[in-house]
Amino acid sequence: MKQQIGLIGVGLMGHGIARNVLKHGYPLTVVEHPGNQPLDELLRDGVRTVRTARELAAQADVIILCVTGSPEVEAVLTGEDGVLAGLRDNAIVVDCSTAVPESTVRMARLVEAAGGRFVDAPMTRGAKEAHEGRLNLLVGATPGLFAEVRPVLACFAENITRVGDVGAGHSMKLLHNYVSLGTIALLSEAVACAKRSGVDVAVLADVLANGGGGGAALNRLRPFLETGDTSALPFHMANALKDLSYYSAMAEGVDAAHGIAAAVTDTYRDAVAGAGAHCPVLKLSDVLMVGGAGDEGTSR
Repeated sequence: MKQQIGLIGVGLMGHGIARNVLKHGYPLTVVEHPGNQPLDELLRDGVRTVRTARELAAQADVIILCVTGSPEVEAVLTGEDGVLAGLRDNAIVVDCSTAVPESTVRMARLVEAAGGRFVDAPMTRGAKEAHEGRLNLLVGATPGLFAEVRPVLACFAENITRVGDVGAGHSMKLLHNYVSLGTIALLSEAVACAKRSGVDVAVLADVLANGGGGGAALNRLRPFLETGDTSALPFHMANALKDLSYYSAMAEGVDAAHGIAAAVTDTYRDAVAGAGAHCPVLKLSDVLMVGGAGDEGTSR
């Protein structure tokens, strides 16, 4: 028989995860929440709903968390009606959120003390790939547990990489997002400077693509530079600031150099203050144009 799957967090990413778990024939239960995407399609395909994480945990063999960050993960697990209150013996908790590794290790210990097992499996790529079942997962787990849970992860992921034991997945995700978002910030600052200098940004993009500035970050930025389209990276400033703050905390915790990270984090913090939490990340060059060279923060 197929394992019983539970999912907490049916947002932009979680909705795609849910539809692909169902598509592969797994019975699925989700927690009702105002932040969920519309459940009509999932209900038609047989998803069951419960009101609390405790109810969900009591009937699930594998519990997938797809929430915003560490505070939400901790609340979902340890709350009065949280996962730990209803966890089945030997159940597997898979955390697909972006989280602070130190918190991840603490939560894993609590899950293990309650008789369960814990895997961190944060995602890269976006909602489109989640819908298509083509996410990338960076997994922290023992080799045996990784092999056991991999068939479930393969329902919604194209590339599944074990990067180490518990906590390593979230560490790798923060490293990945720091480099990705940091590169977007660097390119955006260059674009803002180009515009003020009268340089054609479309030509700048061509020059960078044919030289040392090419890569995934530029490819995502180019549609915005050419047509104003931000769909290549549907990611908000507030999420970028959260991830970079988590990265800075991780770097500080291991006494690693993080001067550049601090500057990038400040840039996104100022962008949130100036343009709002829901401003798309790809609009950062416009935000920097408004800030100009005389302002604090965005002039860094």
